[in-house]
Amino acid sequence: MPTITIDGTEYDTDQLSDNAKAQLASLQACENKIRQLQIDLAIVQTARQAYGLALKGELPEGETTTAANGEEPGETH
Repeated sequence: MPTITIDGTEYDTDQLSDNAKAQLASLQACENKIRQLQIDLAIVQTARQAYGLALKGELPEGETTTAANGEEPGETH
């Protein structure tokens, strides 16, 4: 008998109503999606860092200019 603990109380999932089982399945799907999105975010952040480094490698050396908005070139917010 699989159990789930919610707010410190253990529940036998076999004893849950069909609606409660559906809510549990939706909750688990959300948790899985969040984990996948966290992985995707880490991938994109790593790629962004690599692109930034590659861009710096392509910039002419010794030139420091400030963009019209006062930020360093390539700086984003």
